[in-house]
Amino acid sequence: MKRLELTERVCLGIHVFSMAFGLAGLLLVLPNPEFIASLPPFGMELFGWSMAQGGVGYIVLGAIAVALNAYRFLGLRPLLAFVLPTLALSLSSELLGTSTGFPFGAYHYLSGLGYKIAGLVPFTIPLSWFYMGFVCYVLARAALESLSSMPRWVRQVGAIALGAILLTAWDLVLDPAMTQTPYPFWAFDEVGEFFGMPSRNITGWIGTGVVFMTVASLFQRGDEYVYKREQLGLPLIVYVVNFLFGATITLVALDSRFTIPASLSVLFGVIPALLFWRLAPSAASSESDAAIDEAAPVLETVAK
Repeated sequence: MKRLELTERVCLGIHVFSMAFGLAGLLLVLPNPEFIASLPPFGMELFGWSMAQGGVGYIVLGAIAVALNAYRFLGLRPLLAFVLPTLALSLSSELLGTSTGFPFGAYHYLSGLGYKIAGLVPFTIPLSWFYMGFVCYVLARAALESLSSMPRWVRQVGAIALGAILLTAWDLVLDPAMTQTPYPFWAFDEVGEFFGMPSRNITGWIGTGVVFMTVASLFQRGDEYVYKREQLGLPLIVYVVNFLFGATITLVALDSRFTIPASLSVLFGVIPALLFWRLAPSAASSESDAAIDEAAPVLETVAK
């Protein structure tokens, strides 16, 4: 288990580093072609390869880090119960979207995110739906666990709704960063009402998140997906750094109008994610509550 934890941390570290490197390349290096021209042949080749594969690398490493984290705390069956429906349903939604324009609006993927399934959707896109969808769901589910008076099904439905909102809030900075900057990774084929993004893209994100989180929860046994606060470090870090990646590109490369979607992303994404982490019951408090429950019969007997 220690090796798994070490591997998880290494993947998370490289995931974060890859995004930082990508930001430097997109915002500092590519806008200055004279710097690239000054590189030796090997340097130019290495830079070209890193920029071409950077998007693939950070998504794959993020998915691996989250999968290892879920395996350590939940086990293989719950991990697969979330991974498989998420990959299948998000890929189906993306294939439908790139073919028909439903549910996200008319769009198509450019290069930079790896091999395209059916020539339409990069294989990394379902992986990003998985790892970001998972961290959004477990953050929301952990917070609602503090409301133990609620029936379990209410907490599960609430986690799906809040998790889908967290996921969509991230997209408010991701889509402008990936479509409207000088170096886009996908493009909308219609003029969007919401800062260049079709308004139905927002409902499409919420709907897709709700669908795969709902299907995954149907395979849940009891409270399998409930993390303690001490276990939420990686999910919280992954959410925040992925927000920062999109927000940095959006705010630096685009005009001041885009502070509005960035602010909405903070309001409906980052702040709730931090709040959910804070509300999640800690392992220490859970153990204390269990000890009190065990001691209660004895205390009642003594009192009598």
